[in-house]
Amino acid sequence: MNLNKLIELANHSGGTLYFMALLLLVALTVIIERSAHLSSMFHRGSELMDLLQQQLEFKTLQAKLQLPQYAHLPHTRVIQVAGLQQSQESTELLSRRFEESVMHEVPQLDRSLWMLDTAITLAPLVGLFGTIIGMFHAFSVLDDVQNGASQITGGIAEALIATACGLFIAMLGLIFFNWLNTRVRLIVHQLETIKVMLLNRRY
Repeated sequence: MNLNKLIELANHSGGTLYFMALLLLVALTVIIERSAHLSSMFHRGSELMDLLQQQLEFKTLQAKLQLPQYAHLPHTRVIQVAGLQQSQESTELLSRRFEESVMHEVPQLDRSLWMLDTAITLAPLVGLFGTIIGMFHAFSVLDDVQNGASQITGGIAEALIATACGLFIAMLGLIFFNWLNTRVRLIVHQLETIKVMLLNRRY
């Protein structure tokens, strides 16, 4: 199928194929950006956990946190809560401070994933809508007795392309949506682990 044929199909789809191309673009943008961001965050978080396990002096640890690769991590902001503690604070109060810090960071982790979720849900519905429009076009040739059957068959095949495109976007998006959600859960687990490590060490 060449480009001209695809453009012709898109023009006869009532705009649904163009809309699905937009959904695919949004999905791929979110997938690429979030995958790179969350993967980098996860690996940097693992490095910070390794630093905590070395039980460095807090001043040394703070100096490490100022490095560009760590400065903007949620893990860093959670660790910095330890530097704000007062010596008379109880472990319970300090734990609540850490918990508050973690809760502030979590909403930023799954930012933009709602757009991917919307594309996954919407794409099959738009594909079905495009197929229905294509069916209307396919059956509009019933008055042509001689060529009607062949035109209907070809029209139905073309109409089903919209459904196929919608399902493809949904399946691709669902795979990465689940993978990204797993990354988010792992990073939240890292934050919780860092909280416990800091409480145990009482910097």
